[in-house]
Amino acid sequence: MSDRKPLMPKATAVWLVENTALSFEQIAEFCGLHVLEVKGIADGDVAQGIKGMDPVTSGQITRDEIAVGEADLSHALRLAEPKVQMPEVSTRSKGPRYTPVSRRHDRPNAVVWLIRNHPEMKDSQIMRLVGTTKPTILQIRDRSHWNAANLVPQDPVTLGLCSQTDLDLEVKKSAKRADKSKAPSETAGTLLPTAETTEKPKPFAEIMLPKVAEAERPETEAEEQARILAKLKNLKGGKDDEQGDTNER
Repeated sequence: MSDRKPLMPKATAVWLVENTALSFEQIAEFCGLHVLEVKGIADGDVAQGIKGMDPVTSGQITRDEIAVGEADLSHALRLAEPKVQMPEVSTRSKGPRYTPVSRRHDRPNAVVWLIRNHPEMKDSQIMRLVGTTKPTILQIRDRSHWNAANLVPQDPVTLGLCSQTDLDLEVKKSAKRADKSKAPSETAGTLLPTAETTEKPKPFAEIMLPKVAEAERPETEAEEQARILAKLKNLKGGKDDEQGDTNER
């Protein structure tokens, strides 16, 4: 399948959503967008203010190709062969993303959203997605930004600052980096000391049942006789004391 995409993908997607019965998946694949972006265009949350561009008039697709796609929703749309060979445009792989002037005031809100929802993401990744600078990100993190009190978290995809595909890619990179940075002790169990593993286990009664107190030990016959004699002596001694008190009176 060719990697060629329409010259103005979002504008083309807007037109296809409004003027055809193609599925979101067909439009997303044809325009090189994420399905959620196309759904956002249909809901009015994405590409607000973008005027749709007719790809048929511009010669990028034929009416017959659109008709085939509407009849078979599994059909992948194909671009028409260009009549004029256009030079390939080299894309920048480094540096921050270019952000239109009308969207630049939304970048701090997008940075707040990314910091809150994806704290594992590096500053360099946020710079690529939003097109901002590292000092701005640091100011937002430590709340020293001049407009920190008025910043509201907003999805950069909804704001049109990046595509859902780019955001998903950066999130996956962050997740892989977090998995690699985990310490071995966090991913595997810790071995117990040899003394604990080789120690003879204690009997169940010794561990679970309380020890019988000395006072609860069964009384022997000799102890029982001694206790009775002592009690009788105490009773006899009490009677003798009462008899002495009566004689004195």
